[in-house]
Amino acid sequence: MTLSSNAPDAVSAIADISKPSFAALGLMPELLRAVADQGYEEPTPIQVKAIPPVLQRRDIMGCAQTGTGKTAGFMLPILQLLAPQANTSPSPARHPVRALILTPTRELAAQVEDSARTYGKYLALRSTVVYGGVDIDPQMKALHAGVEILVATPGRLLDHLHQKSVNLSRVEILVLDEADRMLDMGFLPDIKRILAVLPPRRQNLLFSATFPEEVRRLANGLLHGPIMLEVARRNAPADLVSHEVYPIATPRKRALLAHLIRSRDMRQVLVFVRMKRDARRLARQLQHDGIAATDIHSDRTQAEREQALADFKEGKITALVATDIAARGLDIEELPFVVNYELPHTPEDYVHRIGRTGRAGLPGDAVSLVSPEEMKFLEDIERLLKRKLPRASAPELPAGARPAHPARGARREPHGQRPQPASHPAARPAAPAFDFTKPYEPAATATPPKHPSARHPHDRRHRPTAALLGGGPAKREPHKS
Repeated sequence: MTLSSNAPDAVSAIADISKPSFAALGLMPELLRAVADQGYEEPTPIQVKAIPPVLQRRDIMGCAQTGTGKTAGFMLPILQLLAPQANTSPSPARHPVRALILTPTRELAAQVEDSARTYGKYLALRSTVVYGGVDIDPQMKALHAGVEILVATPGRLLDHLHQKSVNLSRVEILVLDEADRMLDMGFLPDIKRILAVLPPRRQNLLFSATFPEEVRRLANGLLHGPIMLEVARRNAPADLVSHEVYPIATPRKRALLAHLIRSRDMRQVLVFVRMKRDARRLARQLQHDGIAATDIHSDRTQAEREQALADFKEGKITALVATDIAARGLDIEELPFVVNYELPHTPEDYVHRIGRTGRAGLPGDAVSLVSPEEMKFLEDIERLLKRKLPRASAPELPAGARPAHPARGARREPHGQRPQPASHPAARPAAPAFDFTKPYEPAATATPPKHPSARHPHDRRHRPTAALLGGGPAKREPHKS
């Protein structure tokens, strides 16, 4: 068999077939138009695998790396399934909650609800988002007006259920997004309470970046004949992310971080720490080093978190210091650098952290500053990834670089050198010699004698006191030795 002269055309045709379009997935024209408005031409692998079975109302257990288009993979078919009920009626009864999407964090909830508005802008479907940390009254007003798509965090949704401001009796589709994080954050009891008020017959979609065994156990009790979608190997990091590990003592981490930001011209870097107080402290220290930085964590109000994220996206902030919980679900386009200032205790969190970079086909760098005490965490990460991460030697820090926690007002001496003692003050004049042949005479500066009327506070004269049962003053007896 020989190839004809038009063999390249045949190869091109095969290549076109291997790259399906959104139209080939069976999406309706209104959704195709909204997708085109966003500039998307080809679906991602998770979208290719998820959209058709969701449209067939099958239960899904989807595993995909962060930043692969997972949200659109379930939002687009949900919008199409709800499109027949779309209407412009002002009556709340015509807009019951039909799709419920649970997320672990406020940021991820806002991102998912924003995708519902973006892709559903040509459909008469309503959506809203509810999460804690903000006033509940506007949320109650939106729910009373009626919405078909509700995105919520578990805790705030339970608040609305207790106040009877939401009715979930007509939910047709349930989505658990980032299910592993919800379990890590202890939301399993809340999820079970929410499941108890949902209709038993519904479509269930469970999506996550990682699939530990705990998530699989939850899926076994929730899903019915699910289709398993696993685009990448479980718990695998993004392929476009390069890893770099700097073994370094904890007191030198801050100076190394500031040096890397300057030497590599990092204009946008997401820095991870474990504790909220560490995020606040490190952000202040970076500001002291002349680097525009701010922190984002659960103690900050939602308005403060949104402002910090907006400033970071607009380039007003160079370093955004975040905890794992606050950064989960952050959608930052073209984020080039992620720094693990402290390694996470759970190796799966490392995958989530570095998933903030290397998104949408763009490369990214993941830098980890690892102290000797954190080597065990690094070994756990390498065991999960099934490979050893490359090490790098810490560069010579510039003169004047400050350690992580300098003592306020203290002057640091170079290592190995002892501070020189200060010059001795001038000797005091010798006191005149004491003549032991003469009797002692008090100096002229001795304390002057007390005035007869001046008495020490404790020098109290004995005053006569009356007897308990009457009579004259008691006679004071002399003290007997």
